[in-house]
Amino acid sequence: MKPVAIGCSGWNYRDWRERVYPKGVGPSRWLEHYATLFETVEVNSTFYRLASRDAAARWVEQTPPGFVFAAKASRYLTHIKRLTEMERGVERFYEGIGPLAEAGKLGPIIWQLPANFHRDDDRLAAALERLPAGRHCFEFRHQSWFAEDVYALLRDRGAALVIGDHPERPFQSHEHTAGWTFVRLHHGRRGRRGNYSERELDEWARRIQRWRRSIEVYAYFNNDWEGFAVRNGTWLRERLGA
Repeated sequence: MKPVAIGCSGWNYRDWRERVYPKGVGPSRWLEHYATLFETVEVNSTFYRLASRDAAARWVEQTPPGFVFAAKASRYLTHIKRLTEMERGVERFYEGIGPLAEAGKLGPIIWQLPANFHRDDDRLAAALERLPAGRHCFEFRHQSWFAEDVYALLRDRGAALVIGDHPERPFQSHEHTAGWTFVRLHHGRRGRRGNYSERELDEWARRIQRWRRSIEVYAYFNNDWEGFAVRNGTWLRERLGA
């Protein structure tokens, strides 16, 4: 079986106090505690603002060897520039997260495109050419992107199609375009304000186990409210023996 990495989309949530983080564990130690529960995390904060090298260095210090950070690319690149004029923006993004790469803890970079960004093969191809070495994955939120020609572009560059799970985006595909895949679990299909049922989690466990026969899998729960992500992620880890 290929490796599987399961975690949450972020760790810095106030409503995780006393749900996830024990009383007396302050915010400066939340990542340290999170790293006792999971071996990977998706950094959502880098989408909203560039990380500082000092902050990234602290993340390295607060996590054990082998811990992996998947980092979300800046929305300046995906939502404002929309994958154009990327050179300086990409450089600044990587400057901030440099300590993660230097420590061997940097995992995939997530490029989340806005729902009103329609398919543009030429723009995607040009962006893929400009990306630094490493693992990159693309989360498309407009239906037009889910096409064989787009998958071929991703395959040519070894980039993964993000497999997103959200009831409002049923068109998102489970296509694999690299020797690894990236799953973002946003919201269960049955409501419960985002909490996945055991039946849904078992479906994902069986699916991931099947994929692991041939590819590496990263999976992150983005239903952070009330600690659902931690509960669901822990259940899935135990089910997979990860």
